[in-house]
Order: sequence, then C-alpha cells, then structure tokens
Amino acid sequence: MGVTRWFFEPGHTGAEFRARHMMVTYVRGQLKNVRGSLEVDPGDPENARVEAVVDATQVYTGQEQRDAHLRSADFFDCETHPEWTFTGTGVHQASATEFEVTGDLTIRGTTRPVTFQVTYLGQWDTPWWEDGRDAGPRRRAGFTATTRLNRHDFGVSWNDVVDRGGVVVSDMVDVTVDVEAVLDKAQPEIDQPEEDQPEEDQPEAGQPEEGRPEEAWPQAV
Repeated sequence: MGVTRWFFEPGHTGAEFRARHMMVTYVRGQLKNVRGSLEVDPGDPENARVEAVVDATQVYTGQEQRDAHLRSADFFDCETHPEWTFTGTGVHQASATEFEVTGDLTIRGTTRPVTFQVTYLGQWDTPWWEDGRDAGPRRRAGFTATTRLNRHDFGVSWNDVVDRGGVVVSDMVDVTVDVEAVLDKAQPEIDQPEEDQPEEDQPEAGQPEEGRPEEAWPQAV
C-alpha cells in the first residue's frame, strides 16, 4: 500500500533516563512532550524514516533543585541548547517486532551516532478528541526504544568525587523512549479492503479483523 505517515502524540510520548547516583542507586528523570514523525512502508520497514525533538527544558526528576542543576550549563545547558534531536539513518529488522534503529542524536549541540533497540507493540483503532468531541476512530501504534549513552560523548560532563574514588553521577546513562504514533488522517486505514472487493472475499492471511490490532505489522523480515 506504500508509505504511511505517522506523528508522535506529545501527550503520550516521552523519554526516561536513569543514571547511577553516589555509587549506590539510580536517579530517574523524565522528558515529556516529545514530538516526532515516522514514515514507513509496512511491506518494507527497513526503509522507515524517523525524526524526534525533545524539549530538554522540561526535564523532571521530582526534585526542583536537581532539575535546575540539570538545566544549567553543568549538564544540559538549556539556555543555549533547549532541544535535543534525533534523525534516523538506518533500520535493521531483527524479528517481526524487534528492530535496531540507528541515527544521529544531538544533545547540547553535539551530534553522535546512537542505536536504539526498538520493540513494536502493535496497533489499535481508538477514539480521537477534537474540540470536545470524538472525531475518531484514529489508528495508533506503539513502540518502546532503549539505548545506553556515555554522557561525556555529548559534553554532559559535570561530576564530583565521593569516598574511595567514587563519583556522584555515573558516566553511563540508560534511556527509554515510549512512542505513541498516530496515523496521519490523510492516510488510508492500513487494513482497509479495496472498494471493489466482494463481500464474500476473505481477508488475506495475517490481516487483522475489523477493530482488532494489526499485530503483524511491520511484516517484512
């Protein structure tokens, strides 16, 4: 059916990171309202294109003083670099639901190649509210992406020492991104039958029933 276009719904798309603190535990932070887009041919997912923008100024760890420190020049330098960006450069499909997505990640003005391990979570037709009314149904698809970064690669290098040569913040940071992508309303429903298909014709093997998630997409392996 060709390329389908999706946008990330900011209210249900976000990133979480965690770094080791004081050598003993983890501190987690959240970055909400992640914007982005996906272009993919269900028959050829390895040629998919993905872009995302993160508002670093909205970092939240649950502690106001720590959040202010993260926004400062010691860490994210949000006054100069308020946004992070990711532009995909390659996709490898490992299974029907597992992918490796490589791209250029820019944080604090520094760009480095990064590979995310991506799990496809399926699709569903859902309500869609506009101006106080349900304008749906709209097709949504879900993904979870994970990676591990060395923060010094992006110039996020503040640290301090503790007893026995330990440090306050670990070098390595684990990142998880949850994406809820919405099919552009200009696109056809991907399981829509042809108009001239006789009613008695059965759907092709692997196609979802009406109102069911299309668990097989992307199909190519």
